[in-house]
Amino acid sequence: MQSMEEINGVIKENLAVMLYFSAPTCNVCHALKPKLLEAIDENFKEFKIVSVDISIEQEIAANFSVFTIPTVLVFLDGKEFLRKSRHMSVNEVIREIKRPYEVMIS
Repeated sequence: MQSMEEINGVIKENLAVMLYFSAPTCNVCHALKPKLLEAIDENFKEFKIVSVDISIEQEIAANFSVFTIPTVLVFLDGKEFLRKSRHMSVNEVIREIKRPYEVMIS
């Protein structure tokens, strides 16, 4: 069980954070998640990844205005930088994060 306080703390304490919103009944979520997590781990060593199950954490999803799954929110230096929902590719997400991430950590 997670709280908004915990998630906000993670966002404030880490330079790069990804929130991955999904649910147990979402087949797309389960197919995408391992590929995305592997790509993030390979390309961005400083990323903190938090998974949010919207079937349990409905209030957290609503707080972030997440109404469809999967949804990925990327925070860089405490600010929302990227929001992708439903139809996304791993390469697309990596490509959009790469340059600002590299500038931020250099």
